[in-house]
Amino acid sequence: MNILYIHGLKSKLSSEKRQILEGYGNVYAPHINYENKQIQPVEILKQHPDTEFNVIIGSSMGGLNAFIISENLGRPALVFNPPLQKHIPVNFQNHHTKGPAPKTIILGRKDVVIDPNETLIFLSQYSQEAEIIIKLFPYLEHRIPLELFNDEVTCFFSELCY
Repeated sequence: MNILYIHGLKSKLSSEKRQILEGYGNVYAPHINYENKQIQPVEILKQHPDTEFNVIIGSSMGGLNAFIISENLGRPALVFNPPLQKHIPVNFQNHHTKGPAPKTIILGRKDVVIDPNETLIFLSQYSQEAEIIIKLFPYLEHRIPLELFNDEVTCFFSELCY
């Protein structure tokens, strides 16, 4: 299984979180410079042109890009605190079979970086046919603790491979 992990703004995939993901497959975590452009799914995929990704995972700005890539590739996504209110439909050529793919969205009620209410408003108006699971954690802030990351990744993969 090939896992595309997309980090957030001024962030990167920690070795501890990488180790968790490696328990499920090959992890690709490209470096993304968001300084001049925040939405860049095409540029992200160009870093691994011959790789077929099975799942997309992202956090914060990486979560937004993961959401867009999931829509275009038809692959399941797990996203943490994504700023979906910045969503812009992006369609690009790909060699994957496109179709509705399930998405799990983790939101922190105490997130002061990305307003979870704006994300919920976006999702209430989202018109795709894909199944969306929303998990709203009352005490979660923007950063995702390792234990929660592990729990949600485990749950995500167990539901994919039921």
